Order: sequence, then C-alpha cells, then structure tokens
Amino acid sequence: MFDMGRRELLGMVPALVVACARPADSQTSATPRRLRILCLHGYHGSSRVLREQMGALADALSSRAELVFADAPSLAAGDFGWWHAVETERDPASDDPGVDGPHRHYKGWARTRDAIVATFAREGPFDGVIGFSQGAALAALLVGLRGDSIAFDFVILVGGFSSNDPELAKLYDRNERYALPSAHVMGRADGIVPIDVSRDLARRFSNATIIEHDGGHVIPRDAASIERVRTFVGARP
Repeated sequence: MFDMGRRELLGMVPALVVACARPADSQTSATPRRLRILCLHGYHGSSRVLREQMGALADALSSRAELVFADAPSLAAGDFGWWHAVETERDPASDDPGVDGPHRHYKGWARTRDAIVATFAREGPFDGVIGFSQGAALAALLVGLRGDSIAFDFVILVGGFSSNDPELAKLYDRNERYALPSAHVMGRADGIVPIDVSRDLARRFSNATIIEHDGGHVIPRDAASIERVRTFVGARP
C-alpha cells in the first residue's frame, strides 16, 4: 500500500519544501531601517552642548535613529548662533536670536544656509531634522528649502519660533513643503520662547503633532514627552 517508486517520491519533494518554508516566512518580520537625523543646536549652544541637552531623548531614539550633530559655522570664527537678528545687514551683530519683536534681518543667514547645504552633501542623506530653540527656527526654514538643494522627510522642533525676517518668512508660503510630518515640542513654562510663539510656528505646518510639557525652555526629560517623540520617530518608514 505504501510502496512508492523513486520517481513519485522525488516528485513530492518541491511540495514538501514549500510546505515547510511557509510557516518560517510568515513569522519573518522586516526590521525597520535606522533613520539618520540632523540635529541643530540653540543660539548660544554647540553640537557638544546639544548632545548633553538631548541625553535622555537621544537614548530613547538610539535603537531607531542615528543622530548627527552639526555646529553653526559662526563657532569656527569665534562667534555664536546660526544668525544674529539686526536692523540691517550693515549693523554689527547683536545678542538677539530673532524670537519676536519688529521685523528684523537675520545677519549670517547666507553663511548658515550654505553650511547646511554642504553638510547635507557631505554627510547626508538625512531622513529628518531636529532643532532646539534657534536651531528649531532654522529647521523650520529648511523645510521651505526642501526640493531645492536639500531633502528630508520629517522635522522635530523643540522650543521653536517663526522667522521675523520678512524675506526668510516668505519660505512659509511654500505650503506643499510644510505638509511633511512635524512634531512640535514646547514648554508651558518657557520664558525664552513663550509657548504661544511655538504654537504660532506649528500652525504653519499642515501635518503637525503637538507635544506640550510642564517645563521651560528645555529639551524635556519626562517619560511622557520622550515617549511621544519616540513614537513619532518610530512611525516614520
């Protein structure tokens, strides 16, 4: 009854192989690729300072993302900040990051823009950008430059503010570029960039996730805020 010829037995082998392979294939899940995120520091900061400020958040993102920290080009010249807010280009640099007040001119913007473009060319590609304080304001402006000389797919803005340089503010009019996924982290007790200022920036984005915390002008370390940022990053393809 069970006598089977060699030919018949060999004929069953492919079917047996397929049947055995299916359970293993169904249990295999693709591991998400590791993202690369460019990180931009605040007005009086640096890449080293931002690493320290992002300590807890960086740890939470480490399995999902590689963080690349950039220095403002002004630091190499003994200055600070991504730009200084002044009345006109001829005015000397002032200790003003350009958070609020009347229309200002961002002295140093061209140098910063060129340095960022060079960083994308040299160290990219980057999937996203994280910015803190003036670095968040910079990241928001970079969104408007996407498709010109840089490319990235999401942004995280911590304690950010809109540009009060009217020429640069024209970038916000590129509505289609501001439809990317964005996370806006802001402190209810922020005395440097008031929360309403950060909310105004968030309104320029059509796919915004708002993350508020009880702290001040800081990158939050509380578990709830970190988990929401981690979830936002984890949802990126």
